[in-house]
Amino acid sequence: MKRMDHALRLALLLMLLALVYPSSSAIDFEHCKSSVKQWASSSLHSDTKDGHILKDLLFFLHVPRTGGRTYFHCFLKKLYSSALECPRSYDKLRFDPGKPDCRLLVTHDDYSMMSKLPREKTSVVTILRNPIERVFSAYEFSIEVAARFLVHPNLTSVIKMSGRLRSKNGGISTLEIWPWKYLVPWMREDLFSRRDARKRRGPPYFYGNDSYNMEEIVMPLHEYIHHPVALDLVHNGATFQVQTFMNKMKFASQVAGLTNNSNIKGAHELRQCVITYQILGKYVLEVAKKRLDDMLYVGITEDHRESATMFANVVGAQVISQLMATTVNDSTSEQGPSFSDSSTDTIHDQDNSSSTVEAKSENMTVGKLMDTYETCISSLRSSQSQRRTASLKRISPANFTKEARQHVPDTLLKEIISLNSLDIELYKYAKEIFQKQHQIMEQKLLDSNQVKPAKWNMMLSSIDSAWTVFYIFVFVFLLFFICFYVSAKRRISKLKV
Repeated sequence: MKRMDHALRLALLLMLLALVYPSSSAIDFEHCKSSVKQWASSSLHSDTKDGHILKDLLFFLHVPRTGGRTYFHCFLKKLYSSALECPRSYDKLRFDPGKPDCRLLVTHDDYSMMSKLPREKTSVVTILRNPIERVFSAYEFSIEVAARFLVHPNLTSVIKMSGRLRSKNGGISTLEIWPWKYLVPWMREDLFSRRDARKRRGPPYFYGNDSYNMEEIVMPLHEYIHHPVALDLVHNGATFQVQTFMNKMKFASQVAGLTNNSNIKGAHELRQCVITYQILGKYVLEVAKKRLDDMLYVGITEDHRESATMFANVVGAQVISQLMATTVNDSTSEQGPSFSDSSTDTIHDQDNSSSTVEAKSENMTVGKLMDTYETCISSLRSSQSQRRTASLKRISPANFTKEARQHVPDTLLKEIISLNSLDIELYKYAKEIFQKQHQIMEQKLLDSNQVKPAKWNMMLSSIDSAWTVFYIFVFVFLLFFICFYVSAKRRISKLKV
């Protein structure tokens, strides 16, 4: 009986302690909620006066697997010379925003890169993709790049080779770019592990028909999406990448993204709060939407043709106009632009003369830009397809195609949707912005096309007016002539009488 009394007292004491001292998880949630709400409140303001006018620096926030590489090579590199590219754009550790005449920054880094840029002089553009398709693409690309290393007998050989190449080549490889610097090594190690297991086990091999579930060869998709690495890097990646974090304690005027690649430490804590407590995601989503509102351009991967046309007309047209104005100003000034240091620390072609700027802007038009884009994208897609085919042969019979995706179970698709709920909502919002931008662009094009007809109508109207005056003059003249003729005839008749 006494034992029961002691047990009851202990239970009551524990309940009392639980009421007085909440659990650590409850404290963590309240701390996270307070921090995220405070951050969201400070981040929702905007100091962008007119986000739809191109400023001095164009920052292309490249969300992975959205087609941004195509825009970089087939649009931006056709507009900006290498002399105007910010050096080592994809390498934030060695990125130098202080380069003179730096006009273009393209990077997988998140919005935290804005902390290194003059915000009032920077325009941001981005492209978003259906989150389900983006997860598929990230999974496939990680395996594709990792499979290229299967030509080596083991991982030790790969590491030695990578070290030698890195020492010889000062450029930046895929393995140095976020998020691939994490995803590819992880997937590469997994591929070697599965290959070694197959060798130990020996034939016969039974792989099945589902490329997304061939565990003997590659990590199955269902395992990939639930792995901590994917949870940290892939899911809701677009939403986290366009975030900003205001750290009032240390960097009151700085912004940072909420990926694991952010420049400010405080961003990581907030990000973990949102990942741990999904209910806090609504605050993050509102900030992400606000960021899209302030951007110069928001494209949609699935609406490829419309997005490309809009980019050419909204961004391309302003870049052409801006660079042409710069060229004119430079030609009339006593001192032209200096690009003497631009070749230092750059991974692109070393064409750094001011004449290159003129060549890329002087004769360029939106129409020519679109023609160049069509030719470029055709060549780029062909080379990408060949490289992908060669890479995937190393993990045959696994083969990732659009048709193969159709056989992925609905239950797995629903899990991907659930894991990317923030990105799903942000994508919907981006499509709304895109439709509004598209309508504005079409109206402007319609108005510009009506200028010539309007002038033609004015000319026709003036011609019609001239002919009207002429006809009136002729009519009056004929009327006067007829009256004169009749009057003269009557006089002659009277004289004869």
